[in-house]
Amino acid sequence: MATATAGAPRAALPGPLRHRAAGKLLLLAVAAAVLVPFAAARWGSGGWPAALTVDISAPLGRASDWIIDNRDSHPLFLYFLGHVSNAVVVSVRAVYLLLLGAGWAGVTALGALVAWRVAGVRLALGTAAAFLACGLLGMWVPTMQTLALMVVAVAASVAVGALLGLAAGLSNRMDRVLRPVLDTMQVLPAFAYLLPVVLVFGIGVPAAVLATVVYAAPPMARLTALGLRGADPEVLEAVESLGTTARQRLLTARIPLARKELLLGLNQTIMMALSMAVIASVIGAGGLGDRVYQALASVDVGAALAAGIPIVLLAVVLDRVTGAAGERLGTAGGTPVTWLYVLAAAVAVAVAGRLLGRSDWPGSWVADIAGPVNRAVGWITAHLHSGVPYVGGTADWAAGFTTWVLDPVRDGLQGLPWWSVLLAVAALAWLVGTWRTALTATLALAATGVLGVWKPSLDTLSQVLAAVAVTLATGLAIGVAAARSDRCERLLRPVLDVLQTMPQFVYLIPVVALFGVGRAPAVAAAVVYALPAVVRITAQGLRQVDPAALESARSLGATGGQQLRQIQLPLARPALLLAVNQGVVLVLAVVIIGGLVGGGALGYDVVYGLAQGDLATGLVAGAAIVCLGLVLDRVTQPTGRRAGKGA
Repeated sequence: MATATAGAPRAALPGPLRHRAAGKLLLLAVAAAVLVPFAAARWGSGGWPAALTVDISAPLGRASDWIIDNRDSHPLFLYFLGHVSNAVVVSVRAVYLLLLGAGWAGVTALGALVAWRVAGVRLALGTAAAFLACGLLGMWVPTMQTLALMVVAVAASVAVGALLGLAAGLSNRMDRVLRPVLDTMQVLPAFAYLLPVVLVFGIGVPAAVLATVVYAAPPMARLTALGLRGADPEVLEAVESLGTTARQRLLTARIPLARKELLLGLNQTIMMALSMAVIASVIGAGGLGDRVYQALASVDVGAALAAGIPIVLLAVVLDRVTGAAGERLGTAGGTPVTWLYVLAAAVAVAVAGRLLGRSDWPGSWVADIAGPVNRAVGWITAHLHSGVPYVGGTADWAAGFTTWVLDPVRDGLQGLPWWSVLLAVAALAWLVGTWRTALTATLALAATGVLGVWKPSLDTLSQVLAAVAVTLATGLAIGVAAARSDRCERLLRPVLDVLQTMPQFVYLIPVVALFGVGRAPAVAAAVVYALPAVVRITAQGLRQVDPAALESARSLGATGGQQLRQIQLPLARPALLLAVNQGVVLVLAVVIIGGLVGGGALGYDVVYGLAQGDLATGLVAGAAIVCLGLVLDRVTQPTGRRAGKGA
């Protein structure tokens, strides 16, 4: 009787209103009918009111001045941060000298032997070819500088991330405390990390390494906690029944059972650290990133490509080796004695190279690609930049996209009453989530107005929306094609692999050559950067649809298009929502970096604050980026994933 009574109100509703989304829409319509006339009468229209803005430039300026004035005298800097900075410099320098001492032959041999033991002959040959290509491009020394920075940054990131993950995996309270911190770090674009560390540590290697650690540690922390929490309860119970202590259970059961997650965390940390190490070239990290940055500043596409190719090769090699280690865990890799043989062989090759006087890469073995590339770019600029019959040119496309898409979207958002934008965000977030989601998104967007950057935030939002629209339209179409055709999937795989391992900074090189500078090139770079993730997630989601459902549809005479629209797309909805979410987050990351190539808005404020040491401008823009990232993450994140994260 109680069950029937409880279900009566729901059954009494009209058919369409039984759905949760329809009920939410009805409540939103009622709320809009009440709130919109009230807000229009109370606040009218226009941008964010000055009365609701808090000027924090003065306190931030005072904080910046205090740090600069006391950086060489205060005990905090002298006895703690100074030692941290020195330790980082010494560590990077030691690794760099070790790599140079091993010579190109020793480093190449060590990389190839490690890849061979982990994944076999094919990856060993690919690793050797990648290192040799770095030398052939004349980038051996910058590659070693970047590799030394990477080794130290990854070691520190793994240590910090593992400790945080250990705390979150073993303590529910620490998990609740760390979760919002890691969420914020995950949606904050890499470029926004640079200004605070530069202010504390100055320009140079320490700031670059510490910014990289802050950016790359969260995946290690998340995956470590996931692995520890996902340990088989039966195994843990069996180990506990033997009278082991908590420490023994951790070392003998929990950590071994979480090895795959730990290796995946290492893989993700390496990829994010390499991406950040390149971006950190803006603050004096040196290495390949510095070469790319200098070439980008002078629009020397050939030099930028010569430095960009080794970055991609390093990323691909590190991704493949760590990925293979995770997949073949426990079945390959050999014993500790085998690894001693590998090390001995690498040392023997390094010593032989030094005895033969071949420790440095020979200058005669360098292939200059900058000249031919720049000539090709010159031809493209002369023939394809503009004036192409019927189709115009790349510059014309960029100008048209700016005029017909970017400008109207930006002007439309900035022309709306501020309260209507907040209401729209609250409604969207509530439709895809809960009232807590809507509250978080609304407060995050309102914070950009309180910080006094309402218009730049909407400008950045307009670029993100335009880039996301293009990314989803293109990515979903390619993903559907890859899911429905094995040949298409095989052809796309190497392209997506390269695009997905390429650091964010490198994407700016070709778009500047093709489209010049401005907001359109920033959007183009964001589209190319986010596209691989959208394609992969879409294709994987469609391929994982229950074959029985497709077989039933085919038996009823459904065409391929009907199967796609009525079976695959509805059943793959969680994967498609995840693709949208990841596309938005990745687009935002590159749109911000687009400030370097004329993207304007918040990206420009971050670049300006970084270049001028203006903490107020840069830090406010960074905080607004965090808020905007939270808004976009909450509005596009599937409810199931959010519930799993506890947001």
